[in-house]
Amino acid sequence: MTTLHERTTAPPVPPAARRSPAAPLLALLWAGAAAAVAAWWLNAGSVVGTAGWLTNAGRIAGLLCGYACAVLVGMMARVPLLERRIGSDRVARWHAMAGRYTVCLLVAHIVLILTGYAAQDGASFVHETLTVVLDYPDMLKATAGTVILFAVGITSARAVRRRVGFEFWYYVHLLTYLAVFLTFFHQVQLGTDLTGGGPVQAAWYALYLGVAALVVWFRVLVPVRLNLRHRLRVESVHQEAAGVWSVVVRGRRLDELGAQAGQFFRWRFLTEGMWWTSTPYSLSAPPRPDLMRITVKSLGDHSAAVPLLRPGVRVWAEGPYGSLTADRRTAPKALLIGGGVGITPLRALFETLPGEVTLLYRASRSEDLALGGELEAIARWRGAKVLYALNGADGRRPTFTAGSLRRAVPDLAAHDVYLCGPHGFARDLYEALRAAGVPDRRIHHESFEL
Repeated sequence: MTTLHERTTAPPVPPAARRSPAAPLLALLWAGAAAAVAAWWLNAGSVVGTAGWLTNAGRIAGLLCGYACAVLVGMMARVPLLERRIGSDRVARWHAMAGRYTVCLLVAHIVLILTGYAAQDGASFVHETLTVVLDYPDMLKATAGTVILFAVGITSARAVRRRVGFEFWYYVHLLTYLAVFLTFFHQVQLGTDLTGGGPVQAAWYALYLGVAALVVWFRVLVPVRLNLRHRLRVESVHQEAAGVWSVVVRGRRLDELGAQAGQFFRWRFLTEGMWWTSTPYSLSAPPRPDLMRITVKSLGDHSAAVPLLRPGVRVWAEGPYGSLTADRRTAPKALLIGGGVGITPLRALFETLPGEVTLLYRASRSEDLALGGELEAIARWRGAKVLYALNGADGRRPTFTAGSLRRAVPDLAAHDVYLCGPHGFARDLYEALRAAGVPDRRIHHESFEL
């Protein structure tokens, strides 16, 4: 059996913590929104009457919606600056929030423009809608794109998302690219603020072409190069606990990927029933020049099929992604808190993170402590501590409060805390850590709720 936890050297000295580019990036995005409104202001002229106010409000909503669509696609492009420096989970939350605003702006644009046109022409709303859709240039394509955007928004709503499979949601979400392409042309053909070939139109083309270039480069060309160069294959599969399996993947010159403990890849196994979906799994051991390992809990169709993988199966991977790495460390002591399968990236960090490290592992039963033997061996090797939070004999779940955390780790406020687990678990722990006096800048967390 191939393993990945042989250690021959001491943990490396941590690099200096890098400042997150999140705040400057958000400021840049808001500046872009302001520029979109400025484009309307420069071309607005005088606004007269109800029809004029409605139409111009619709123009503003349309400009902001078009800008937001470009931003949404840019967030989906898996740009390393976003995925590794800001964090994939944080970018995913930005994307979800921006998506809701985009749908609201789209509805406002449609209703305001059509109502304004109807008032201007003295026609009914329905008649004006049919006239615009059927007679205006590029409006049939824009209508098709709008329907797709609404479908994406509906399937992304939490109540709907819980009832549909990941694969269905994922492929509907990919249609966003088609929707943005279809709606782009009516923007530059009919948008009063974007026609005429001036600097505003040039900037709009530059925005959309730039975002398209990011998508082609980081979602197509970079993954193709990675997989042709490193030629990944399944080396072995073995069980860690009930419903938890580790997959060791072999490849060439994997050190050139620059993967760090705490990061993840998006994995596609090229075998029957698994090739059609790409799923994020964290590295559960520090990567080696020829081997990487992931550990997966059976929670859905894709993860449940992992035990069926056989050595030699080709693997298509994208990454590395994630910012839960040693780069974020600011203090000489660290507390790692993992819940369930969230232990996987922390197991890799537990081995490599320099300084004094304590690991707190939350699981329902002792039988569910995946990688427990490795964690104990690492703790003995580096003189670290492993703490467990298990359900009581009566099934009662342990509660995490500021007091209980301080009792477990007396100088808790002097620690960096790395937190990984289900969204609700991470949220409750974050609140308890803040109440215990841990500064926000020292709480580093990743949680994924697709």
